[in-house]
Amino acid sequence: MNLAPYAVTAANSRGRQIAETPPSGRTEFQRDRDRIIHSGAFRRLEYKTQVFVNHEGDLFRTRLTHSMEVAQIARSITRRLHLNEDLAEAISLAHDLGHTPFGHAGQDALNACMQAHGGFEHNLQSLRVVDVLEQHYAEFDGLNLCFETREGILKHCSQAAAAQLGEVGERFLQSRRPSLEAQIANLADAIAYNNHDVDDGLRSGLITLEQLADVPLVQQHILQVRQLYPDLPTRRVVHETVRRMINTLVADLIQQSQANIAAQSLTCLDDVRAAPPLIAFSADIFAQHQALKQFLRINMYHHYQVERMSHKAHRIISDLFTVFMENRNLLPPQFQPQVDHARAVADYIAGMTDRYAIREHRRIFEVT
Repeated sequence: MNLAPYAVTAANSRGRQIAETPPSGRTEFQRDRDRIIHSGAFRRLEYKTQVFVNHEGDLFRTRLTHSMEVAQIARSITRRLHLNEDLAEAISLAHDLGHTPFGHAGQDALNACMQAHGGFEHNLQSLRVVDVLEQHYAEFDGLNLCFETREGILKHCSQAAAAQLGEVGERFLQSRRPSLEAQIANLADAIAYNNHDVDDGLRSGLITLEQLADVPLVQQHILQVRQLYPDLPTRRVVHETVRRMINTLVADLIQQSQANIAAQSLTCLDDVRAAPPLIAFSADIFAQHQALKQFLRINMYHHYQVERMSHKAHRIISDLFTVFMENRNLLPPQFQPQVDHARAVADYIAGMTDRYAIREHRRIFEVT
């Protein structure tokens, strides 16, 4: 496939922090993808929450299945725009590597614990995982990924944090953009998150089709499916509706992004970095996407059953952080000799799966 002149390639990449012999039989960004897939942090995503705690049901999405779905959507969009599919896939697979157990409740809890120590943000932690915490290779810590993969993993960042990150943080200080592949991975994440949470929410019973029928993006597709297949079982109605919603968002994103790119007359990757964000929905579809996001926030993420688990997550993570800060000898040996003790505790807790965090809490606090 011929790539656009403004796509990321090995030729215009800023390369790796530590120089390596170029890979044989695969691209630099395929090597990045392969290192991510073979990492311990990637395997642990199988047991980290998306919305539902991992052990609440085998059919609900985890961080691993979510990341795979993001990668599929990102590849589809990237191919249509003649960009680097391998880079978009690598970013998509790595974007949640730094996420805590228990989803956003876990991140909020760990961030609260770390306020006196620089805070905690899962995008920064994902970059820390691939730059430092994965330790498998003889010649470097981390995965030594290409600059553009690392740049895409870091979706957002404060000015203060960016100033500490060197080259990969510069765009936040200079108001410049990442590659189009990174912009695609970012919006593919949003598409997958919203639409698959609809599926999981309906499967769990936390929300109903009747409630969703008032949400414009959902309403049009439910009506279409029921008109075409009046006797279709509810489970299949849900699947047909969700897949149509994803298709609507992806098709609109491609069309609007093509128009945005054409309007800029891009000739190279530097033009992308200097331009405004170019990967985007049309105004109408963006409004519908935001309405769905708001619906899920009110009716699903703040549902009392989810709030109960979020409360437990806060308690577990806060208890673990406090006890590890008070007594570093309770930490596994590899986390004990750190100069920055608080950050070592955060690294340990963020790397936990849901069930490991629950077991660790029981081991320390329950008397048996």
